[in-house]
Amino acid sequence: MRTPIIAGNWKMNKTINEALALVKEIHHGLPNPPEVEIIVAPIFTALNKVAEFLQDSFISVAAQNIFWEDTGAYTGEISGLFAKDAGAEYAIIGHSERRQYFNETNETVNKKIKAAFKHQLIPIMCIGETLQQREANQVEEIVCQQLTQGLNGFAATDIDKLIIAYEPVWAIGTGKTATPAQAEEAHLIIRKLIAEQFSNELAEKMRILYGGSVKPANSKELLALENIDGALIGGASLKANDFIEIIKTISY
Repeated sequence: MRTPIIAGNWKMNKTINEALALVKEIHHGLPNPPEVEIIVAPIFTALNKVAEFLQDSFISVAAQNIFWEDTGAYTGEISGLFAKDAGAEYAIIGHSERRQYFNETNETVNKKIKAAFKHQLIPIMCIGETLQQREANQVEEIVCQQLTQGLNGFAATDIDKLIIAYEPVWAIGTGKTATPAQAEEAHLIIRKLIAEQFSNELAEKMRILYGGSVKPANSKELLALENIDGALIGGASLKANDFIEIIKTISY
């Protein structure tokens, strides 16, 4: 039985005080620890304060990104060492916006996953196709390439705790959502690829999240699917009530 995960990626939103207000509302809005892992990913400037508040909570904290070197002349970067020190337990790696705007590649994703594990951060590895690639029937080809290159050099035992987030690029921040059939098909492709490249055991236990305009109106149908183990949520995670409603669709 795979424990579902609901993760909120706050992206470049919320000041420190706004982030604290949001996470307090989420925490107090869920009076009993749910049967689901809850993660929030605040902006770096708010990460430590949010982590301090959540120290004794059932909600965990993720960094939105990390660099692959620990220290050095890398102006503007935050390494896994510092993210961990600030209170992060997870790290989102290879988000489509990082790939689109900051030229991240499968090779840099690979380096960042290694860095995350080095500092006892659990990576949430993001993969997914563009609309052009989907229309060209390249979904399996693209996710296979991203998985193969992003996880190059790892053995099944190395990535035992890895989490994958399938996020069709065309559905992120657009209001468009993959249909339940499209989402389930992509998740099944990913699970089969993990079995082929690593092991059936890893494929069965690995949690694969869906990301792409998830909201209370569509979450129940998506999260009920066999191969979808939770969600990586963007815009809806910035509204406590919406985030809580999504959590409740699978945990209460």
